[in-house]
Amino acid sequence: MPATDSQPTSVIQRWTLAAVLAATAILMLDIAVVNTALPTLQIDLNTDLHALKWVLDAYTLALASVVLTAGSLADRYGRRKLFAVGVAVFTVSSAAAAFSGSIEFLIAARAVQGLGAALMFAVSLALLSNAFRSPAERTQAFAAYGATIGASFALGPFVGGVLTEWAGWEWVFLLNVPIGVVLLAITASKLVESSDPNPPKIDIPGQVTLVGGLFGLVYGLLNAAEDGWSAPHVIVALAAGAGLMTAFITIEATSRNPMVPLGMFRDRRFAGAQIAALAISAGLFSTFIYIMVYLQEMRGYSPIEAGLFLVPGTMFNLFCAAATAQLGKRVEPVVLIAGGLGLAAIGMVISAFTITADASWLQLQVGLVIAMIGTGLFNPAVSEAALDVPEHQAGLATGIHDTARQTGIAVGIAALGTLISSTDYVGSLQTLFLVGGAIGAVGAIAALYLFRGPRGSVPAAAPEGAAA
Repeated sequence: MPATDSQPTSVIQRWTLAAVLAATAILMLDIAVVNTALPTLQIDLNTDLHALKWVLDAYTLALASVVLTAGSLADRYGRRKLFAVGVAVFTVSSAAAAFSGSIEFLIAARAVQGLGAALMFAVSLALLSNAFRSPAERTQAFAAYGATIGASFALGPFVGGVLTEWAGWEWVFLLNVPIGVVLLAITASKLVESSDPNPPKIDIPGQVTLVGGLFGLVYGLLNAAEDGWSAPHVIVALAAGAGLMTAFITIEATSRNPMVPLGMFRDRRFAGAQIAALAISAGLFSTFIYIMVYLQEMRGYSPIEAGLFLVPGTMFNLFCAAATAQLGKRVEPVVLIAGGLGLAAIGMVISAFTITADASWLQLQVGLVIAMIGTGLFNPAVSEAALDVPEHQAGLATGIHDTARQTGIAVGIAALGTLISSTDYVGSLQTLFLVGGAIGAVGAIAALYLFRGPRGSVPAAAPEGAAA
């Protein structure tokens, strides 16, 4: 029997928080642990770097493309129900990924995983908001939510290395199955259903053009790295992607019920936060796949050693993220956002000059640690700025913000991959870090520009946003 409001509020809150944190942990871990397992997976499935990029991009593309629609579906049909569907899809597709006999099947399973992840992620904050009603309670619940994300990213590389080396890459995905089964039981018996009495209409034209546009761009960029920019299928894919993304913007600007009310971007700080999130995802986070290949294939690190390599940076990331709670009271958010993004860019430039065929462990750490210090300062501040909207738009703002992050990773992996050369991997990796640093620097400058002056106004309803 599902939980009801007749149960003590504290009991409902505890179960809701446990379910959301467990779901968040496996979502974040699934991004971090897979990076470490990719070189081993490449050998076992007899594939290449091109296909490995799709293993990551299939997941992030699906998540980025449908997370906003997933939130609308949850508002209409019930958040607990959609959360359960997301957990079930994620769990089954994780098992399918673990038993993949080919790289093509694994990529398909990862795409389905991304759909389940979108449902889980889109509903998580709404479930917390419904269970924790007072501002003080929500602050504590959201703090635990943020800490779970940070801890999952910190532990992910090491967990992925241990599972890959001691049990096999399949266990990177099988780990999700028992957690998913327990989550389903908790969701069905302990969580309370909630929905929006006046749910927004589903923006089907916007959804279709967004999925097609992002897929076209990523497909074109990934294949440009293999077949060259002049290949006919590359030109067609990039042109179709650009055309569909233009159509998406046009639809959102004229629709009465847009999935992304463009008027929200009249708020300079909201717009600046999305550009900054896109920049750090495309410039820094999308490089981790190439770092793992370098460490394991170029330097001979084992999966565990490669996972441990990222631990110092992630620890600095966590420490600096915790410090922003006090720093945020003394400085403006733009200082942490632009400053953190600037440090991430500096760290990447340093890495470009220290990554060589025989660089020492300490030399390799310098740039990465500086970049992760910047990330620790950046993440809490940019999330706070992105969600500093009227309460009725908090869920929408969360979806837009995560779409920006996941889109940055998906497009970044594809775009930066065009710089990688199989004949000179180390040299091309240096160029990749310079370009990634430039992306971060542009994002920092854009944030400084957009955060200065009056913040503008956020429209109260979708039609106003569409009119804008």
